This record gives sequence, C-alpha cells and structure tokens, in this order.
Amino acid sequence: MEINLNGRRALITGGSRGLGRAMAESFARAGADVAIVARDAEALSETCVTLEEIRPSGKFLGISADVSDPKETVRAHTEATSFFGPVDVLVNNAGTSNAKPFLEVTTQDWLDDFNLKFFSAAQLCRLCIPDMQSQGWGRIINTLNSAAKAPTAASCPTSVARAAGMAMTKALASEFASDGVLVNALNTGLLVSHQWVTRWENNHSDQTFEEFVEGMGRRIPIGRMGEAQEFANLALFLASDAASYLTGASINIDGGLTPVV
Repeated sequence: MEINLNGRRALITGGSRGLGRAMAESFARAGADVAIVARDAEALSETCVTLEEIRPSGKFLGISADVSDPKETVRAHTEATSFFGPVDVLVNNAGTSNAKPFLEVTTQDWLDDFNLKFFSAAQLCRLCIPDMQSQGWGRIINTLNSAAKAPTAASCPTSVARAAGMAMTKALASEFASDGVLVNALNTGLLVSHQWVTRWENNHSDQTFEEFVEGMGRRIPIGRMGEAQEFANLALFLASDAASYLTGASINIDGGLTPVV
C-alpha cells in the first residue's frame, strides 16, 4: 500500500520536536506542505531546514506561537492559511506531561493544562473545519495519551484534559463524517520524545539516557519504549486517503501497556 499526501497542507502544533517533528518529516516525505507551530523559534527554524532538505520543492513554515493563548492560536492559523491556503490535515499535538497528586493541583494548573491541551485544539478545529467542509475532505488527528482511557492516581490534570480531548474527538467525528472530515485520536504510551529527555535530565542523571530508556521499556509488554517514527507512521496513515473509513477512533500506540482498548 502506497501512502502519499501529495497536494495536502498540514498544520501541526508542537511540531518542532519529538513526535511533532517526526510527523512533520513523515508528512513532508509523503508530499505534503507543512506548517509547524511551537514556542521555540530556534527549534522551529532547525526543523524547517530539515523539512526543506527532505523535499526541496515543498512549502514549509515555522510559526512561533503559544497555542495556550487564544489570540496566538488564531494568529498561527492565519499565518498558515496565508502561506499555503486552507488546512487539509490538522494535528493537535501541543502539550506537556503535567501530573501530580490531586490535592496539589491548583486552579491555575487546571486552567493552564486545559488551555494548552484542550481549548487550543478545540479552537483550531473550529477554525479549520469550515474549509474542510467546503472541499469535502479533511483529517484531524488529536494526540492524547493512555491516561485518557486509563487514568491512574496522581495523573491530574493531564489525564482529565486528555479525556476531554477524547470526548471531543468522538463528538466531532460523529458531527462531520458526512462532510468528509475524519477525526481520530492517537493515545501515546511510553514513546521516546523530548519530554522524556527532559525527565531524564532532571531526575536520572546518574545513568545514561540509553540506560534510562532501557529501564523504562521493561515496564512494557513489547519490551521497549516506542520511537517517534513509529508514532508518525500511524499518523501518516490517518492523514491519508488510505484511512478513508476510519473516524472516531481512539488508538493506543503504547506497546500493549494500556489495560483497556
């Protein structure tokens, strides 16, 4: 099966590192023009250089914006559509892992987490869907995590914000399927990404990163942590015509870690 995104235009939040960067690179190889959104201008620039090396004929744009701010989210969408036209593929990937015991979660923690992970995604969906409806084709991919389905102790506010994202995924899939707009979610488990590098630097400097990753992988039925490219492979499928009968799905990509399907 050949998967391509020739002629498609993708907007990816959190696109300068880790899973977002892997998706941007995969989409570029498949023929898509890509706009990536993140806060770090330097990382955005480096990623765009890589995308241009992958496909010199493509159109690639880095947008420095904080999507937890509604005005910044609108600006990011405006810059992307001004650059290459209506968005065909929206990937809501912005987010961090923010989990602590419930009684330690402040009101501001709740607001910050929902603004970044849920409200930014909802706003971008609202901005992109009308163009997708007009052309009768669209793909929305929401990056969530396994806690959305199987929250554990001390997993707030992330698990709750991600569960809201899962509910929105299903609601939008039901509402817009007849317009050709397909909406799915990918639930991450333990995947090697920039967040895990940060966690290793802050808490496990007594071992190499490779040793840290190997140790974390022992918790997983498949026996290892996943790679960003493995996540990107599935996102590429969902973004393509090959996934034409798949909407409203919430897919675990976690090596068998999550106890529920």
